[in-house]
Amino acid sequence: MELRCGGVGSQAVGRRMDGDSRDGGGGGCKDAGSEDYENLPTSASLSTHMTAGAMAGILEHSVMYPVDSVKTRMQSLNPDPKAQYTSVYGALKKIIRTEGFWRPLRGLNVMMLGAGPAHALYFACYENMKRTLNAVFHHQGNSHLANGIAGSMATLLHDAVMNPAEVVKQRLQMYDSPHRSALRCVWTVWRTEGLGAFYRSYTTQLTMNIPFQSIHFITYEFLQEQVNPHRGYNPQSHILSGGLAGALAAAATTPLDVCKTLLNTQENMALNLANISGRLSGMANAFRMVYQLNGLPGYFKGMQARVIYQMPSTAISWSVYEFFKYFLTKHKLESRTPY
Repeated sequence: MELRCGGVGSQAVGRRMDGDSRDGGGGGCKDAGSEDYENLPTSASLSTHMTAGAMAGILEHSVMYPVDSVKTRMQSLNPDPKAQYTSVYGALKKIIRTEGFWRPLRGLNVMMLGAGPAHALYFACYENMKRTLNAVFHHQGNSHLANGIAGSMATLLHDAVMNPAEVVKQRLQMYDSPHRSALRCVWTVWRTEGLGAFYRSYTTQLTMNIPFQSIHFITYEFLQEQVNPHRGYNPQSHILSGGLAGALAAAATTPLDVCKTLLNTQENMALNLANISGRLSGMANAFRMVYQLNGLPGYFKGMQARVIYQMPSTAISWSVYEFFKYFLTKHKLESRTPY
């Protein structure tokens, strides 16, 4: 599909949607709006990045939430005999049969409330940091180091917003959770454990997400160079690159995710089995407890579910983000052009 240059207005959006931009022989389409899609981040506004990021985050977490619920349970160190699962499909089927159709969606509301602003900050920070650092490191080229650093910086903002939502979400997802709603969970945690409980796993989350996002962004940008060298709006390439990048990053950081889940849920049966009174805190303590209870295999509990969750999640996130970034920027360019 091609948006052709035919008049003053169409010149402002003269670009191919597949990224293969072609200038006419007389260069009649050479105004500010005819820049290729790969240059959109330069002209896209902060609000465009934030809106596109928020939409991507909400859709990503909403669509894959049932699998996320299964992942949380499969990472349990000492699960109830009634909550032991061998596969993602089998777990979903069992949860729906024994706990009700809507049970895998409990906590979705709080996740959506956190995902919108968290991903808005995440993508806006990434795009701006990537552009700035690439100019420094590679003279406007594409530097993998710059992409990795930009992803790490974006993670600091993302996790600051997302961590409290993660704590509430995972406590609601656990089998036989005493919390029946997000508001009750927030109130109970605040009253019994204090405000710090919402950030107890923050350092672990950062320790996990900084390498996760570095691997994720570097892999995504590398794959885009291979399958979409013109960096055009190409949904298939965004889905493929996003999915593979998410799967690789998820598999590599599963041990850290297991520790994060333990710190977020404060799994009572596991704490009692390890003779720990009170609350577990600190990544080092979480690592020791996982090894104490399950040995080396414990660090990879739920890896299948994590990869199955992250692969489509990142594919959805990137494809939705790139679409809205393209659509919103194109709309703004069109609206500024007199007809």
